[in-house]
Amino acid sequence: MLQARERAPEFVLPSSNGTDVALGTLRGRIVVLYFYPKDNTPGCTLEAQEFRDHQAALAELGATVLGVSPDSVKSHCRFAEKQRLNFVLLADTDHVVAERYGVWVEKKMYGKAFWGIQRATFLIDRDGRIAHVWPKVSPQDHAEEVLEAVRNL
Repeated sequence: MLQARERAPEFVLPSSNGTDVALGTLRGRIVVLYFYPKDNTPGCTLEAQEFRDHQAALAELGATVLGVSPDSVKSHCRFAEKQRLNFVLLADTDHVVAERYGVWVEKKMYGKAFWGIQRATFLIDRDGRIAHVWPKVSPQDHAEEVLEAVRNL
């Protein structure tokens, strides 16, 4: 997994708003890049709702929130509409970006091993460097932690 002070890997991914999002075009802004396993699951829904509810405060501080999962754009659009999300979701269907950030990991459930996204958040500063990393995020109150870190940048 990438660490603080490393340059954030560039990417271009399709988004829930119908456009491609390139990290490089956000240089000069703070980026909250959060990876989550799957749309419409309890923990991922809670995390998305919390970022939704903190989005205005984050935007006021110059931060852009981007959620990334391996779900399709169509799935993201349904999820965003259902949860009234006010930020963009990115479709990393081939998990290339998740691999670059070190969050595509082997997991185990009910004794079976499989590959998936480890819930993690990267705070990227205005210069494109990772300012803070939250590995193995718990969705409850996580957006508040991120907001506090953005205030301290």
